Amino acid sequence: MKQQRALTRSALTMTSVLLLAGCGTSGPADVSGLRGIVGTELAGARGATQADQRKIDRTVVGLCAAFVWTRAECAKHGEGGDD
Repeated sequence: MKQQRALTRSALTMTSVLLLAGCGTSGPADVSGLRGIVGTELAGARGATQADQRKIDRTVVGLCAAFVWTRAECAKHGEGGDD
């Protein structure tokens, strides 16, 4: 429960950062909340190997856990592949 609250708080922070990003000419001062949700696994992943797919999966898990996507959208991850 504590972790879910932290993830929800992070998602709200990310949403605020994204909404406020268009309000000025400079970027956000701190994106640690978004970085904590998304992580750094996706950088450099191309989906060409199983290791790349694991990186993509780890990123999706963070976004789903933070409720950035709906349950239905999260359930679609992995569909149609060779799981």
